[in-house]
Amino acid sequence: MYVGFSSSTGAVASSHYILGWSFNRGGQAQSLDVSKLPTLPTPRKSTKKPHLRIVVPAITAIILLVAISGDVCIIRRKKYEELREDWEQEYGPQRFSYKDLYKATKGFTDSELLGCGGFGKVYRGVLSSSSMQVAVKKVSHDSRQGTKEFVAEIVSMGRLRHRNLVQLFGYCRRKGELLLVYDYMPNGSLDKLQFRNDTPSLNWARRYQIIRGVASALLYLHEEWEQVVLHRDVKASNVLLDADLNGRLGDFGLAKFHDHGSTPQTTKVVGTVGYLAPEITRTGKSTTCSDVFSFGTFMLEVTCGRKPVESERPPEEVVLVDWVLECWNRGAILGTVDPRLEGNHVEEEMELVLKLGLLCTHRTPAARPSMRQAVQYLDGNATLPDLPLHGAGIGLVPVSNEVSTEHVLTIPNSSDEISSYSVSDSESIFSGR
Repeated sequence: MYVGFSSSTGAVASSHYILGWSFNRGGQAQSLDVSKLPTLPTPRKSTKKPHLRIVVPAITAIILLVAISGDVCIIRRKKYEELREDWEQEYGPQRFSYKDLYKATKGFTDSELLGCGGFGKVYRGVLSSSSMQVAVKKVSHDSRQGTKEFVAEIVSMGRLRHRNLVQLFGYCRRKGELLLVYDYMPNGSLDKLQFRNDTPSLNWARRYQIIRGVASALLYLHEEWEQVVLHRDVKASNVLLDADLNGRLGDFGLAKFHDHGSTPQTTKVVGTVGYLAPEITRTGKSTTCSDVFSFGTFMLEVTCGRKPVESERPPEEVVLVDWVLECWNRGAILGTVDPRLEGNHVEEEMELVLKLGLLCTHRTPAARPSMRQAVQYLDGNATLPDLPLHGAGIGLVPVSNEVSTEHVLTIPNSSDEISSYSVSDSESIFSGR
């Protein structure tokens, strides 16, 4: 049998002494008389040892606090981590910090969620620096187009200035996300008021004002800005209403820029079924004429109080444009007016809008008016030409035509998101829903 003694207190220095022991090969060990044990030796004098019990734990605690603080800083830095490149410095004020947007939206909490759409989610936020309300749109960022060109296009949108356009204030890039900061529209989208039974219907005077506002915005985009801007997705769900119920065209997710006098380089079919001009499904090329077609459909949508394609209606009424055209041929075009207006409208204005809607949706692009002409008609500064009898050449492309929903440029997303956005009843994610 071997007997040993061992003692340890870790890294802290200390002295250990064996003062006595007792063993017995059989039975109980002999009791020790503590009074007879040798005296404990006097420890060597040291100025350090008395303080070890205080200093060492204190140092250890400090080290732990520093380590924890470092981890917290790393976590917070990752939480607010952004993508920044040297060439973005030129955009200055249009670049928002992710930290500011995170705080503005209370951490992108669901309580601030305004709505979801094919492109992502939109949150209401309040910027701490100015107390201004904004809408922050989070979308996935795919740099197929080239990051620099992509951001340059976003910044170009931020330079658009018109009272009937939703203002883009700036952007932020973070990992695979792009965050766009827009002016907040408290009354949501136009189709929210048009088609939801729990909200009051807009009267005709307000609808007419909204139509004129959107027409003015498209004229600015097509002719009055430094470049031609093709919106490519004009519809009621992309028209937002400010505090005074003025219509503002928003959601430039499909917008395309090109110089005045040049030919737009678009080869993909993009937009929403029901608003697409027939030539787009054949060539894939968007022009100002195709925007005019969408605007014509939008006018009929607002005036008639229904969506462009409603499959549950009788066959002759499924396609809005074709139905209005048929009623025009029968001399009963005012029979298409939204019944919720209860006859409270100016017939001359109503007939003007319906006929202009048909003219803007003419099958032949060259036969459609320009947005400048459309604005003149709506303002009463020009006389609308007579429509051809039986609507020769007017009408939508058949709904059965297959439409590619591949998305290009400006806000690329996954194919699933694009498909869900590009078919019939898609909602604007800036609409406050």
